[in-house]
Amino acid sequence: MKLQKIIFAPILLFCIIGAAQTATITGIVLDEGNNPLPNTQIRSGTTTTFSDDTGFYLLELVSDVETTITFSHIGHQTVIPEKVLFNTNETFEFNLILKSNAIQMEEVTVSSDGNRKPLETLSISPEEIRKIPGANAGVENILKILPGVNSNNELSTQYAVRGGNFDENLVYINEIEVYRPFLIRSAQQEGLSFINSNLVQDVVFSPGGFQAKYGDKLSSVLDIKYKIPTGFSIMGDFSFLGANVSMDTRSKNKRLSSTSGFRYRNNSLLLNSLQTQGSLQPNFTDFQSFITYQFSNKFNLNFLGNVSVNNYKNEPRQRQTNFGTITDPRALTIFYEGSENNQYATALGAIKGNYYLNENTTLKLISSLYHTTEEEYSDIIASYLLGEVDSNLGSEDFGQSVNNRGVGSQFNRARNDLDALIFNLSHKGTHQKNKSQIEWGIKYTHEDIRDRLRESEFIDSLGFSIRPPGTPFINNQPEEPFIAPLEAYQSINALNFVKTNRFSGFLQIGTRDRFEIWQSLLQYWNSCTPLDR
Repeated sequence: MKLQKIIFAPILLFCIIGAAQTATITGIVLDEGNNPLPNTQIRSGTTTTFSDDTGFYLLELVSDVETTITFSHIGHQTVIPEKVLFNTNETFEFNLILKSNAIQMEEVTVSSDGNRKPLETLSISPEEIRKIPGANAGVENILKILPGVNSNNELSTQYAVRGGNFDENLVYINEIEVYRPFLIRSAQQEGLSFINSNLVQDVVFSPGGFQAKYGDKLSSVLDIKYKIPTGFSIMGDFSFLGANVSMDTRSKNKRLSSTSGFRYRNNSLLLNSLQTQGSLQPNFTDFQSFITYQFSNKFNLNFLGNVSVNNYKNEPRQRQTNFGTITDPRALTIFYEGSENNQYATALGAIKGNYYLNENTTLKLISSLYHTTEEEYSDIIASYLLGEVDSNLGSEDFGQSVNNRGVGSQFNRARNDLDALIFNLSHKGTHQKNKSQIEWGIKYTHEDIRDRLRESEFIDSLGFSIRPPGTPFINNQPEEPFIAPLEAYQSINALNFVKTNRFSGFLQIGTRDRFEIWQSLLQYWNSCTPLDR
């Protein structure tokens, strides 16, 4: 046995030393004026660092492996050099100059139809959305790579902007505000994005400083425009993870058109590779349709409908986590009983009427009804064993937990229900004249939310139930039997019925005078000779 330990210890030591072999890349990042560029992000794989106020940076990399390094900074073009390979303990100096991004330097973008897009907005083409791979393909895969946007779960379609909350993001589809399930924990939704990429015509994202017409939330605005088809087409995408089918139609008289999509997703193949062993069956079903009917050249009617059902079925069985040191390895083994069943069923129906009073004035009336019924039911018993890890290479139990020293259990129970009904009725208008544009709107919102939360957690350690802190009781076991009732270590029991009626409105005025003045000055500057300047 001693001989085996003598042989086994150097092998582990050699593996640790080999895994820790690194190289270093360092240098200074400058702008086109040879000025230091602070807060430049230097990323290689999962390792990230930033340049300081002097433009200096230092990044440690894994040696003897081909590595791709990315240099990015807001307002400058991203630089990705060719793959490099560094030797162990090598220090490589790499200085570079980041060029300004001309697109981001524009103050406003003026299109041929006179519409203006503020600097804070970003347009994304549907073709780019469909090409971005991800566990849940969609618009959010692009949003997560933008500056100021972050997400802590690659399976989730939720995101946070500039340090805001995951629930502070507004989403509009053809000026209709859409909602997502309420009970889902922040950044933990693995389901489908509400936005069906196959139906999208245009995407505009504003990470902050958005216009008054988008409402009063503080994080971001995602403004989606679904397409109006020009003919018949059908598209399908099938895999072991699910299916996505969409269809576009248009009548012969070109008055009625529709774009519809059906999606099904099952992430069990992804989740069953995790450390926790068990049966995980999260599946999601979604159907959407956007229908347009053209009554005349001045009036058309839009309908947006969506029905989705998200099921999360989880039956964990066992998990083992190894920790400790080489000489004293430990293992925490957890055995589970019970299951967790969560279901979120949502439905949205909206009607929008567009009336073109004349060439300069457009009037809109929007009505929407959103209903969600959400359930979170779980009964999970977790029994844990704390012991040593069998490090004998010749043992049949190599890597398993042996000589268990601690034992305990934990029981989690949840019965959460939510029923929410949200009704919106709004009027919006736009008037353009010469170089000015006026937008106005008024909105009525009725919310009827019924929420019931019931959660409890019981903890048992070495045969003794742990009571909540601060609870006075006398325990003289084993001399006297303990007959006090068991209490949950943590518990939540709340019942909320909320009804609200809200009115809101906005008035927004824009003009192109400022842009045209700067444009004239720029043209004059370019026409001057260097001596005149």
